[in-house]
Parts: sequence; C-alpha cells; structure tokens
Amino acid sequence: MDHVLDNPAWNALISGNSNLANGNETVKYFSKEVSPFVGLKESSAENFQLLYEQVQHDSPVLFISPREMDLPGQWKVLHSIKGLQMVYDGSATLTDTTIELLPLTEKHVPEMLALTKLTNPGPFAARTINFGHYRGIFDEGKLVAMTGQRLHIFNYAEISAVCTHPDHLGRGYARQLLIHHINRIKAASNIPFLHVRHDNERAIKVYESLGFVTRAEIWFYVLAKNK
Repeated sequence: MDHVLDNPAWNALISGNSNLANGNETVKYFSKEVSPFVGLKESSAENFQLLYEQVQHDSPVLFISPREMDLPGQWKVLHSIKGLQMVYDGSATLTDTTIELLPLTEKHVPEMLALTKLTNPGPFAARTINFGHYRGIFDEGKLVAMTGQRLHIFNYAEISAVCTHPDHLGRGYARQLLIHHINRIKAASNIPFLHVRHDNERAIKVYESLGFVTRAEIWFYVLAKNK
C-alpha cells in the first residue's frame, strides 16, 4: 500500500489543505497565487489530460512524483528537480528557541516575496502565506529570515520556505526557525517533514542534525501546457 507521502500534493489537497483546493475527484490544484503544486489521484494519461482541462491558467505548474517518469505530450517539462523527502524521527535533543520569532501577516508579504526571490527556497507567491504558520526574524526592522508550513497531509506537516538573507547567514537563524516549527507541529500531534534538493548538502546536514532522516527520493516536474 502506498504511503501518503508518496503522493504529497494530492493527499494534501484532499486533507489538510482541502480549503485551498480546486479541481474534482481525480485532479486537484492550488490557485496560482497560492502555489503551483498540482495533484493527481493516479498518475494516468487520462488524469494528466483532465488536469490540462481543469487548470484555468497558463502559468507553470509543479507536479511531484515518487519516481522518474515521462510526462504526456500535452505537458512540456520546463525543468525537473531531484529531491529528498525527509521526515523528523524525534531522535535529536532540541533546545528552546532563543531569538524572537515574529508571526508574519499580510503586511509582510512584499518583504517575504523579496526574500524568497533573493534566496530561492522554492515557489512562493502572493498568497502562499495562506498555508499559515509563517514566522520571521527581523534585524533593524527588516525581514532577514523566515520559515513556514506548506503541505499538510493528514498528520504530516511540511516545513517550507526556509530562507535567510545572504548578509545574515551563519547566525543560526534557520535552525531557530526550524526548531520552532518542529515543536509547533509536534504539539499539534503531527509529524514534521520537508523536501530539499538532493545536492543541497549544507541544508541536508542541518536537517539531519535536527532529527530529520531521508525517507525517499522524490522528483519535482515544472510543467507548462503545450499549445
């Protein structure tokens, strides 16, 4: 039997993120202002065609697969990324956070967009904040680091948008934010997980030091409609 994390976008769209879902009983997607992720109940040619018909915009979409695959011809692969899916196993001893982590709200979206554009932690749009639980670190009134939650798959919650301004690296900000979210997710009786590029060795070491272990390799396909 497949694990719910093998098809993360679909399972998020039918569970913890169903309030943000568009689509029908076999294909679902987020509004492009929230996230490019799309989900299919099954990765069949018929469902890729249904997705093509259902998605009402021409912006790129992001499809997650637990294996490498060939995509049907109505979709053009703009880019593919091999990643690791890491799940928190509770083995690390985590200290309490020592830096003030402020809740981020709609008024912070311009700064959040600027920071993610600079650091490229993954797709982030004007309404990505709707996933919730975003916290940030400020220096002299400017947002310099942040992290939030993205896919909420039944009892698994994804930590996402882990980013720090290049001028503020090496101060442990990402670690502090990660500890906050691990503890928050655990307090809600959920299991933290995250995705990372397979070649991002620096980040992987940080995640491992906090108790994350690699569950599986996973592939991200950036797709555009062929006209």
